[in-house]
Amino acid sequence: MAKDYTELAQDIVAHVGGKDNITKLVHCVTRLRFSLKDESKADTDYLMKRDGVVTVVKAGGQYQVVIGNHVPDVYETVLKVSGISGEGSVDADDDAVEGNLFDRFIALVSGLFQPMLGTLSAAGMIKGVVAIMAALGVAKTDGAYVVLNAAGDGIFQFLPLILAITSAKRFKMNQFTALAIGFALVYPNIAASFTAEKPLYTLFAGTPIESPIFSTFFGLPIIFPASSYLSTVLPVITAVWVGAKIEKGFKKIIPDVVKVFIVPFFTLLITVPLAFLVIGPVMSWASDLVGALFTGIYDFSPVLYGIVLGAAWQVLVMFGLHWGLVPLAILELQKGPGVILVATIAICFAQAGALLNIMMRTKEDKVRQLSIPAFISSLFGVTEPAIYGITLPMRLPFIMTCISGALTGAYLAFFDVKMQVMGGLGLFAIPSFIEAGNSMTLIHFLIAIVANFVLGFGLTQLVKIPNLFGGPSEKDAAESLDSEKERVSAGITEQVVTSPLSGEVVALEDTPDAVFASGAMGKGVAIEPSVGEVVAPADGVIRLLFPTNHAIGLATDDGAELLIHVGMDTVVLDGKGFTAHVVQGSKVKKGQLLLSFDIDTIKEAGYPVTTPIIVTNTANYKQIEVLAKGEVQLGDQLLELKK
Repeated sequence: MAKDYTELAQDIVAHVGGKDNITKLVHCVTRLRFSLKDESKADTDYLMKRDGVVTVVKAGGQYQVVIGNHVPDVYETVLKVSGISGEGSVDADDDAVEGNLFDRFIALVSGLFQPMLGTLSAAGMIKGVVAIMAALGVAKTDGAYVVLNAAGDGIFQFLPLILAITSAKRFKMNQFTALAIGFALVYPNIAASFTAEKPLYTLFAGTPIESPIFSTFFGLPIIFPASSYLSTVLPVITAVWVGAKIEKGFKKIIPDVVKVFIVPFFTLLITVPLAFLVIGPVMSWASDLVGALFTGIYDFSPVLYGIVLGAAWQVLVMFGLHWGLVPLAILELQKGPGVILVATIAICFAQAGALLNIMMRTKEDKVRQLSIPAFISSLFGVTEPAIYGITLPMRLPFIMTCISGALTGAYLAFFDVKMQVMGGLGLFAIPSFIEAGNSMTLIHFLIAIVANFVLGFGLTQLVKIPNLFGGPSEKDAAESLDSEKERVSAGITEQVVTSPLSGEVVALEDTPDAVFASGAMGKGVAIEPSVGEVVAPADGVIRLLFPTNHAIGLATDDGAELLIHVGMDTVVLDGKGFTAHVVQGSKVKKGQLLLSFDIDTIKEAGYPVTTPIIVTNTANYKQIEVLAKGEVQLGDQLLELKK
């Protein structure tokens, strides 16, 4: 059962001078970092003696209340009991995010969708209820149908508005300015404003990106997608990212006295036209090119088309590139049975199968709780909660569903299965494959549904299910404790931890940070690194990876809990100079590269690079002895832990 930090949170707020004395609150890996109006109002002596508080540090213009590893829970409780608006953990700037493009995209999109996953799943379930009502013959004009359809479909239609809010937080932009950008993209009847009976002229005539122009912006052509920007993802994210850069620039040059309205004025004045003139058209052209590409593949080989489209469909949807195929499918179905989207219809069941496997195998209660409504939504063809909340952040399960889509896409194409009408999604797509006089069309589609579910489940069985939220469930934690007791009872009472860095050994008490030097966070040692790399000092699991990548926590297979904190106060660098090579929940082997960092970047910013290696569960050991002196290399013996 989760610990209740309400009393502690109330006490902290009261003794930092009350909520009215707090101007800003963020948290890092171990500390609540307050910006206070008047630090003299804070009762430091009381807080330092208070149970649940390790110590208090005043540094860098911040009033830092050191909590320990459970600081995220205390932070959330502080916000709840005080009613103040915090700013979360200290995140990395977008410019500081490193790694390959796909990894960066996964981290960005899953982070933007995370706050809305529960509601998104619930809306997907309501869409399923509406689909059942339609199947039972309820008219679409019926009041209950209209209201419930709005409740289920509204969040998906106006998804750009919610993404504007989450993107604003991610890119550090004023949320209301970001919302104004989102509102512009989905403004009612804007599509009608950019269409007419006859275009003014046509750009790129005769090419895959042929664009009829119906309106201009001071002479510049406005290219507006026929599908509009409702339900889209990337246009608003990109527009808010651009807007954040523009806003940041104007904040530097606009006088404070008029900044509150002049900065958003210029931000909107520049960003919204850019969204319609550049960002949106680029997305539209990309969709058109995708449509042309897949049409060419189909003309070459229908089976190859089924394989490629089945594998790529979910990725195309994430980027909004599937709109290049949807209009073609609609036109095709107006003339009779069609094949363009057949390979994609049953893929939602691969997500459902993968989610069932994840529910059975995950060690995190939160993942299990999110998976249940996402599973139900997937059965009705609504896969956003499954993809953005579970399988995509886990990566390999998502890839397994793409493989399943490829295999079933090939099967459906091989038997030339045709969709008769544009119908529902998920289970309610089944009637779309009922062909008069030919029962095999329906049979093949039902086989594809079952195959996707089985493949999604079976292929996911072959991969590891990582932790998404930093740790195992209470049951898993109890099992881990039992395992540790068995290890001790078997007489294994010593563990040697090797050095995760190369450099000069520094006594913990000599580190330039009072919290680490005092041993308040636990015993250990520090290293002045000569090489900007951190490797795993033992086999174990990554239990903590801070968003700025400056600190990492490892639970070793032998029971030690280690915190490696690169540099002092390096959280304020917002990730600049740091790269993570693992994700939270990763199982790692001794010597595996965990982090890399630029020593010169840290020093040039004015921060020490001295890196503490702390045993945060020091209380579990009778003695922790430092084995190394002077220079150490990666893998040298560093600490001996005795039970």
